[in-house]
Amino acid sequence: MRKKLSDMEVGESGIVRSIGDIKELKNRLIELGILNTPIKIVKKAPFNDPIAIKIGNTTIAIRNEDAKKIEVELFKEK
Repeated sequence: MRKKLSDMEVGESGIVRSIGDIKELKNRLIELGILNTPIKIVKKAPFNDPIAIKIGNTTIAIRNEDAKKIEVELFKEK
């Protein structure tokens, strides 16, 4: 199942499958290795902006507006 990063709940994990047009941030995220890499939602600020995600040992914050353009394939529940 796929979801937009902005629609994921805290604790959900998945693999980033596509990044839409988010200008220069797209290149920065690709440099960080976010594409085709497991991520986890760590925390959401009030009104879901920003969203903290964990990529490996790194935690970054992404604006909700940008998170709406990132598609994640969720890990299947066990």
